[in-house]
Amino acid sequence: MSDADSVGLEKVRNIGIIAHIDAGKTTTTERILYYTGRTHKMGEVHEGDTEMDWMRQERERGITITSAATTCPWKGHRINIIDTPGHVDFTAEVERSLRVLDGGVVIFSGVEMVESQSEAVWHQADRYGIPRIAFINKLDRVEADYHGTLSMIEERLAGRVVPLQIPYRDEDRHLLGMIDLIAQRLIVWDQESKGKEFELLPIPEEMRAEAARYRERAIERVAEFDDRVMEAYLETGDVDPELFHAGLRRGCIHHRLIPVLGGAAFQNQGVQPLLDAIVRYLPSPVDIPPVEGVDGEGVRRADPNEPLAALAFKVVTDRYAGRLVFIRVYSGTVGVGDTILNSSTGKKLRLTKIFRMHADKRTPLEAATAGDIVAVVGSGPLSTGDTLCDPKAPILLEKIRFPEPVVFVAVEPRTEAEQEALEEGLRKLAAEDPTFRISVDETTNQTIIAGMGELHLEVLIRRLREELGVQALVGPPQVAYRETLRAPIEVEEKFERQAAGRGQYAHVIIRFEPLPRGSGFRFTDLIKQGEIPKEYRAVVERTLRETLTNGPLAGYPLVDIGATLIGGSFHPVDSSELAFSAAAAGALHKAYEEGSFDLLEPIMEGEVITPGEYLGEVLEDLSRRRGEIRELKSRGTVQIIFVAVPLAETFGYATQLRSLTQGRATYTLRVARYEVVPERLKEEIIRRRGY
Repeated sequence: MSDADSVGLEKVRNIGIIAHIDAGKTTTTERILYYTGRTHKMGEVHEGDTEMDWMRQERERGITITSAATTCPWKGHRINIIDTPGHVDFTAEVERSLRVLDGGVVIFSGVEMVESQSEAVWHQADRYGIPRIAFINKLDRVEADYHGTLSMIEERLAGRVVPLQIPYRDEDRHLLGMIDLIAQRLIVWDQESKGKEFELLPIPEEMRAEAARYRERAIERVAEFDDRVMEAYLETGDVDPELFHAGLRRGCIHHRLIPVLGGAAFQNQGVQPLLDAIVRYLPSPVDIPPVEGVDGEGVRRADPNEPLAALAFKVVTDRYAGRLVFIRVYSGTVGVGDTILNSSTGKKLRLTKIFRMHADKRTPLEAATAGDIVAVVGSGPLSTGDTLCDPKAPILLEKIRFPEPVVFVAVEPRTEAEQEALEEGLRKLAAEDPTFRISVDETTNQTIIAGMGELHLEVLIRRLREELGVQALVGPPQVAYRETLRAPIEVEEKFERQAAGRGQYAHVIIRFEPLPRGSGFRFTDLIKQGEIPKEYRAVVERTLRETLTNGPLAGYPLVDIGATLIGGSFHPVDSSELAFSAAAAGALHKAYEEGSFDLLEPIMEGEVITPGEYLGEVLEDLSRRRGEIRELKSRGTVQIIFVAVPLAETFGYATQLRSLTQGRATYTLRVARYEVVPERLKEEIIRRRGY
């Protein structure tokens, strides 16, 4: 039996804690673990002893890199928490976590309010349809603005907020406690017990009018969504708390309402009501729609008695167990020793171990069942995004999509003897991280690694050294440029050869044309019946796809290009797949010679937040980096610059910004799109590549 059976499915919550870097996500998670009895000592990010950030670098940098998983009990419920990184370079971790969650807690800093990365993650959660509650943190800071953050969530994230609390402060704006609007009580946490104990007191006289106003707003918001709440409210002018909570739960699960709470996790204030809200408003596996197979093939409900369906969402290399694979079980039950099907590869494997995880500690289980998030060890290969199912009832779930890497560096071993260890280490890291790619540059024979940003690659190279004991020499970071066609071109290619008494013949006419940004490659077949057999046309498409990896300008991959096979001919005896492959490759090379091409570069978008006194220097530096200022906003003493800047110009930006602003400015940038490189820079990039 799995320990899932100790609580019913409707009492399980699979949640993620999502936030902008530095909003206090890891601190909040640490408090949750402490108050639910999962840990007996409270970890602190600034002291480097947090439970969830167990990688050495996470503790040093004070950021979450890998999404660790843990389980904790609260009031008869079981909460499975996936901790996700807030840094934009680790977007794969956020993406894969969101895919397997049922609900989310989004943490905002009451000081910085809604930042660009919170916005990006919020929209990612929208895409996966994840119900969420908001927690406004850092309200102990004098400059924190709870009410401003509420308005900003509505304004920038288009969320209908339902405030459940308001802060209570003294004249000097120190946080004394939170007022619970529904129970109409002031909650004050006891600092002696590190916030474990708290008192419920009457609402202070001077706060009653404001509390009544916000309470009315909360009830009206829920009444707009729920008729029963509306009826009770119209009849009596008030609502029974249980009825209110049930209405808000439905509104939250249907993505119509966002319950909002507040506190100061670092000062141990506000965490228990957040836990209550998680079990009260966020969905259980039973409340979310059943999962569907790709193309609607098969449906699985969250029921231990249905056939097994599970998704592998993360692979970690483990010192003791080898490769640990985190899976979310959507339906059915699976036990140690069971043979299951990996429907993504079509191969069967045996599950040899199942663990309930707590950061990097593990408890062995005999079985896992619908609604569980566990780590498994299997007898066969398993990758991120693979579907595991019952061999007698196959189903294929949609894969997790990851963005393409944009930065690469060359790595080489210090000595030839270390080559094998380097390759092995890189393979292990690539198995864990789908946005980390390894390739070999054919011209220089160098090993190239690619990732989502400078920090991403820096972290991976340090893991290579510290965890896997492999030392490597690393080149400077380079941009992953792309190439594209500027104008349509039509080419004709005939391939005719005599070899060993037998002819080879193929003839194709292909029209190449530019496509909108982000389209990739599209092949269209306009051949009339009988002109060229189907199998040869398939060879033409396959060859073009494989050949587009090296563009004519500087050998970068070709993108956003359409190829239409519009004519050609074949010979009943002399034509072959080989001949048509050669003709397709020849046609593409002819297009390379005769066509005109552009170089594309990744453009980062985001915001730089700087104290007002450094605004001039920061703007000047951004314009030197070809930055395009989209908008300037002031918030209190800081200025927010919304900017678009080419990735090539951002290397070393973190250090430069620190020195310009005495370490007081912060920024978040993420790759938004590709754009044409200006002509003068294009020549220089091509020359640097040796083309």
